[in-house]
Amino acid sequence: MRVGLVTGEYPPMQGGVGDFTRQLGQALARLGVETHVVTSRRAAASGPAGVSVYPVINHWSFVSLPIHFLPRWAGLPVVVTFHDLRVPYLFPKAGSLRSVAVTHLARSAAGVIVTTPADEAELQRRGRVGRLRQIPIGSNIAPAPPPGYDRANWRAELGVRPNELLLGYFGCLNESKGADTLISALAILQDRKAPVRLLHIGGLSGFSDVTNQAFELNVARQIARYDLYGRFIQTGFVDNAIVSAHLLACDVVVLPYRDGVSFRRGSLMAALAHGCAVISTEPAQPLPELRDGENIRLVPPASAPALVLAISELLQAPERRRRGPASISSSSARPCRRCWPPSCSWAACTPSSRHCLRSPTSFGITRW
Repeated sequence: MRVGLVTGEYPPMQGGVGDFTRQLGQALARLGVETHVVTSRRAAASGPAGVSVYPVINHWSFVSLPIHFLPRWAGLPVVVTFHDLRVPYLFPKAGSLRSVAVTHLARSAAGVIVTTPADEAELQRRGRVGRLRQIPIGSNIAPAPPPGYDRANWRAELGVRPNELLLGYFGCLNESKGADTLISALAILQDRKAPVRLLHIGGLSGFSDVTNQAFELNVARQIARYDLYGRFIQTGFVDNAIVSAHLLACDVVVLPYRDGVSFRRGSLMAALAHGCAVISTEPAQPLPELRDGENIRLVPPASAPALVLAISELLQAPERRRRGPASISSSSARPCRRCWPPSCSWAACTPSSRHCLRSPTSFGITRW
């Protein structure tokens, strides 16, 4: 079986989509699938074992490469994975055509994979998307810090004192991820002289979303305005082992998504895979696996005061920072995984993807 993965970014380009594609390609190759990746010229030509990479696309746009029509002209069955259903930038004043382009791509594909029940329901609502599967993503970052990793020493090298609460934020600066809300919360905590620091793990604006650069500048202005330089630690883009070490060093990972917590978020899945305590935002659609105050702390989106309250709770009760799925539970009982995400591992997710790619014409409406 041969599979071609077409992606706008691929390592060493910075971004979750590139990391997702690398992980999926590696996992497919381990299952015996001959895997090829077609991507941007800014990516590396060499890939992991079993994966051939072709960095040949000079520019991704509606005019130069109408990717939304790929299922029509590829000449092969095309299965599309939607990370989300947000509308793309096509050209100035494209307006409603942006939503039409997404719907057309879903309807014309031989198969469609979505990562959340909400996106599955939305495509079913739009109609004529008859080959649909929901498959969760795995964590892009395995819990594998460098050899000899010592958490206390790692924190000390970051300049974190033993009495300080280390907050983690993982991923590029994108408006939908709510980093500006977290910076506002950090400013309030600084005014209260709370022993808190924030570790931003990862690059700044990444490669995929041009709006990230403007948002990055806004966050930088916030940090300067509130004089948070002594509280804010920026790692820059680092390799997976260093990311893993940083996640393990944090007391809690704070992910204040503007559109609510979702299992399509690779940053969330990485935090869960590392057994981190997590503070995030109330989901747009109910997620029975997440129980506020039991295995996660949920606050309203875009609310710095709510974040401050949740963080202050952990400051006042260190025992509630316990690691694992019940990290921020007030109960001392062992973690219960019955309602936790079925898996954060690629080993569990990839066989479903391989089956869909092997038999795209056999898709049905029923969830996988």
